[in-house]
Amino acid sequence: MAWTAISTRNETVPIVRGGWLDALRFIVAGLIILHHFQGAGPVALAESWHPVFERGGFLLTNFFLIDSGYVLMRVYGASVGSGRMSAGDFFLKRYLRVLPVHLLMVLGLVVLIVGGGALGFAPRAPEWFRWDQLPAQLTLTQAFGVPGGLGWNAPSWSISALIGCYLAFPWLLKGIARLGPWSVLALGVGGYLLANQLTWALLGYPVYQMPMGYGFIRALPLFGLGMALAWFAQKVWISPKLAGWAGIGAALALAFVQYFDKHALISLACISTIILAAGATPTPRPSKWVEKAAQVSFSMFITNEVVRIAWFGVANVAIARFALPVGAQWALWVGGVVAAFVFAFAFHFVIDSPIQSRIRAWLKGRSRRPSGVTQPVVSLEG
Repeated sequence: MAWTAISTRNETVPIVRGGWLDALRFIVAGLIILHHFQGAGPVALAESWHPVFERGGFLLTNFFLIDSGYVLMRVYGASVGSGRMSAGDFFLKRYLRVLPVHLLMVLGLVVLIVGGGALGFAPRAPEWFRWDQLPAQLTLTQAFGVPGGLGWNAPSWSISALIGCYLAFPWLLKGIARLGPWSVLALGVGGYLLANQLTWALLGYPVYQMPMGYGFIRALPLFGLGMALAWFAQKVWISPKLAGWAGIGAALALAFVQYFDKHALISLACISTIILAAGATPTPRPSKWVEKAAQVSFSMFITNEVVRIAWFGVANVAIARFALPVGAQWALWVGGVVAAFVFAFAFHFVIDSPIQSRIRAWLKGRSRRPSGVTQPVVSLEG
C-alpha cells in the first residue's frame, strides 16, 4: 500500500494480557461505578460538576459492548471460525462466565430487601424492587422484549443483551470471514448507521437509546462493530506511533465534545478509534497488575449496583437519623465508592475466580469426552 503507516503486508500486533486493552477495561469499569454512584451524594455530580456524569452510562455502555465484540473476535475468532471450538462450546463458555455471578448478585439483593424489610428498613425507591420484575432479570431475558427486568440489579440488561450477541457471534463471523478488512470495517460502520435509521423509522428511537426491553437490538450493532474493528486490526498493520496519537486524539476529542452535548455518532467514532488504537499499540512489558485489574472489571460491573443499594440504604438512614452535615455526607459518598472497588476485588478473588476455575475444569473434561466423531481436544482456557 502507498501509506507507510498503514499496511496489509506487515504482521499485526497480537492481543496480550496486561496491555492497553486491559487498562481500558479497568478504567471503564471504574467510570461505570462513578456513573452509578454520581447521583447518591448530597448533590448529583451531573448538577454540581458536569452533565457528562449523567450521560456517562450511554458512553460507557457503548464502549462495553464494542469492546466485548472486539476482544471476543480477537480471542475466539480463529478457533470458532476454523471449527476447533464449536458454536455451542463458545456459547456455553460465555454463558457460564456471566450466569453464576449474576445469580449471586440478584439473589443477594433479594436477601437484602427481604431482610431489610423484616428489620423495618424499607427501600427509598420500592418501585425498583417489584417482584413481578424479578423473573425476567433472574433469567437474563429482559433484553429480548420479555416483560419485566426493571430495577433490582438494573445494569444486568446489558449482560442479557450480550447473551444474544454470543449466539449471533458464529454467524456474524461466517459473514465477516468472507470479506477483506476494509470491506468489513465499512460493513461494521454501515451496519450500525443502518440499524440507527431503522430504529428511528420503525420504533421512534435512535439505536443507542433503545429501552432496556429491547436491549439486544441496541447491543448487536455495537457488538458487530467491535467484531469488524477486530477483523480489521488482525489484517491491517497500523504504525504504533499513528495508533498512539490517534488514541490520544480520540480520547481528547471525546472529552471535548461532551462539554457541549452527547454527540452520539461523534462519540461512537471516538470510542471505536480508542479501542482500535489500544489494540494496535504494542505492549513490550505487559503488566501483571493491569492484567489482574482487568480480570476484576467484570466483578466491578456486576456488583457495584448491589453495593450502592446496600451502602446508601444504611447511609441514608444514618444521615436522616443524625442530621449529618454535608461534609459527612460527602465522606459517606466517597466511602461508598471505595467500598464498591473493595467489594469487587474481594468478590473476584474469593468467589468469582474459584467458580470460574471449577467451570473451566468441567469444560475441559467435557471437551475430552468421546463422541461419535473424532474431534481435536480444545483448550477452553481464556
